[in-house]
Amino acid sequence: MTHASDTSKTSDTSRTYERYESGAGGSAVPDGHQGRGSGSQGLQGPVVSRDGLPEWLDPVARAADRIEPLQLSRFLPPESGAGRQSAVLILFGDGPAGPELLLMERASQLRSHGGQPSFPGGALDPEDGDPQTTGPLRAALREAEEETGLDPEGVQIFGVLPRLYIPVSGFVVTPVLGWWREPTAVRAVDAAETARVFTVPVADLTDPANRATAVHPRGHAGPAFLVESALVWGFTAGVIDRLLHFAGWERPWDRTRRVPLDWHA
Repeated sequence: MTHASDTSKTSDTSRTYERYESGAGGSAVPDGHQGRGSGSQGLQGPVVSRDGLPEWLDPVARAADRIEPLQLSRFLPPESGAGRQSAVLILFGDGPAGPELLLMERASQLRSHGGQPSFPGGALDPEDGDPQTTGPLRAALREAEEETGLDPEGVQIFGVLPRLYIPVSGFVVTPVLGWWREPTAVRAVDAAETARVFTVPVADLTDPANRATAVHPRGHAGPAFLVESALVWGFTAGVIDRLLHFAGWERPWDRTRRVPLDWHA
């Protein structure tokens, strides 16, 4: 993902977030009201809540409130409405090495983004509901459960980022921010789709030694992370890069350090 500058035109990001909180057109409930247990599913479906978030996540929550689409990527959903609606779960947890992020590696034989590390996620199903309100929340949790085996009841959704576009696959992606309040065991549920599931300490993502610029043979370049024996690049790396930046966690790194990608990437 190629990011633009930190200034861009005004968008309806804040109004979209308000729809998630107010439940307009869906089953979300106001911030501060959760469903059963401490997760974010509840009897009425997913909700957006910041109750009980650890303080270290406050910068991410604040960034989610103010970040504009063009500050995340220059690839935005087509105005025609084309594209397949999808969602990813950006899940933060508290691991042995401190704050961490859940990632997975897609199976190499997949036609779309095969072999790439990514956030759990996928296309919305009809039963997920309205793509403009709570559909992406349901899809992000459902796909994460199907791909990693996590219990969605232990996940608290605390924010939603602007929808983005992946031209190579035609997906319109809603990034959903989650706090892994009650972690459960994860694994590659279906080897035909997922090669492995792993967590990455945020400290490793911010370490300048693990940062580089990935360069595709076609000339496209974007941020990359060399962590957990994986090269994280493309859409996933672009979102992580921008979150680190707007949360104030980014550390100066050598942007001239290049990592070449092959033609299959």
